[in-house]
Amino acid sequence: MKNAIWAGNNLRHKPYIWGGGHGSFSDDGYDCSGTVSYALRGAGAIAAPLPSSDLMRYGERGRGRWFTIYARPGHTFAVIAGLRLDTTDFQNGGKTGPRWHVDMRDTRGYIARHPAGM
Repeated sequence: MKNAIWAGNNLRHKPYIWGGGHGSFSDDGYDCSGTVSYALRGAGAIAAPLPSSDLMRYGERGRGRWFTIYARPGHTFAVIAGLRLDTTDFQNGGKTGPRWHVDMRDTRGYIARHPAGM
């Protein structure tokens, strides 16, 4: 789990770029699913980036103990060890790009999935 957190930390000040993180894990900026894919790779849970539609079917159903992916058409975010890794910010001036958030967001309309064993 620490590796997923460290991966998220590596993205903290990267900008939001639509499609970012999909051609390669190494990119100048990341979109929502690119961000979640990067964290999953850090955890050793995937070998290639996944779009939101694939993250809706990834892993096991429901919330995980340490790592939960919330996916819907058009947006994905993750909750890792109680913190939200997301590219949107509703509380602090609307900054975009990969960031950690202590506040949760409404998960209605999202499908909760988690990596096996996490």
